[in-house]
Amino acid sequence: MKKITTIILIVLIASTLNFSNLEAEKIQKTELPSYFSWRNINNTDFTTSIKNQAPAPTCEAYALCASIETLMQYQTKELFNPDLSETHLYFYAGGTYESGYVNIVDAANYLIEHGVPDEGCYPDPKRPFDYPFDSIEGWENRTVKIQEWGWVDHDIDSIKNALINYGPLAICAYFWTDFHYYKGGVYKHRWGEIAGGHVMTMVGYDDSEQCWIVKNSAGTKWGIDGWLKMAYDADMFADWYGEGTGIMYIDGVHGNFKPNAPKIQIEKPKNYQTYIFGNEIPIILKLLPIQKSAPRIIGNLIVELSSENTDRVEFYIDNEFQNSDNQEPFTFDLQTTQGLHTLEIRAYKENIISKDIVDFYKIL
Repeated sequence: MKKITTIILIVLIASTLNFSNLEAEKIQKTELPSYFSWRNINNTDFTTSIKNQAPAPTCEAYALCASIETLMQYQTKELFNPDLSETHLYFYAGGTYESGYVNIVDAANYLIEHGVPDEGCYPDPKRPFDYPFDSIEGWENRTVKIQEWGWVDHDIDSIKNALINYGPLAICAYFWTDFHYYKGGVYKHRWGEIAGGHVMTMVGYDDSEQCWIVKNSAGTKWGIDGWLKMAYDADMFADWYGEGTGIMYIDGVHGNFKPNAPKIQIEKPKNYQTYIFGNEIPIILKLLPIQKSAPRIIGNLIVELSSENTDRVEFYIDNEFQNSDNQEPFTFDLQTTQGLHTLEIRAYKENIISKDIVDFYKIL
């Protein structure tokens, strides 16, 4: 990784290698700022919105995609809120829910060779189990790749330099019971047993609070609207991947940043919500043996979507065609039998397709 050379080291190198004074003067010391964040580069926030990986163990893919999305916006100098398919990266790089992870090295190498497409190619169905998976045809033309990746040493200056020179970092971390209850301030383990491992995205640091600025993938209700301040001495970094340090940088982001594809998102029904005759309330009936994230629906409900660059949409329930609509706002009267079902929306722009999907449980 790129390192900043101190004045003492400059003198030693110049003396040992018999550099001329002119050559030695070309090597300059760079001072690290006391604060740096990809959320504030000349008053611009280049990070993308907080996501929620639950209920799946896909943190490695979410952390890497968050890093890439930030660099996509920084390179274009445009805040277009790119949305990459974490689930594609997770499964195609060899991850399974049964194992509980994807090897982050395999995922990074997959990003070099194949890349990751936009969310419309493979939306996250929020399932806590393995299932047959497949991105839409033509996803290979909608990918973003990286040129290289590497490990960052655990010392504070090395991490700071990597953040500045490369971009957001994917960090592997241990966490304890109290991590689940973090609501603000600078986090450092204080109580509870070690609860497992997690991968998040580090985007900056703040010497005034002696902390790292970290983006989690647990939704906006966790932490500081989804964000974490992690103490420099929190002792959370983990090295699960052989000779790696557990702190990964990526470099050379390139590819199809803005594919000319439709964008579609199901706004209603949403995961983790209950609908009573179309009225949305926080999820209830949690103790029933129903898929955890699936919205519960009582009575009729009109499906609502947000869309961009879309000429037509088709509605499917359990892979069976139900209806099509070629005029915004695209809506659909969701009527089906009791039980667990899958709603899939396919959006069309000429011959290009994107989709969104949600599993739902019809109670009455």
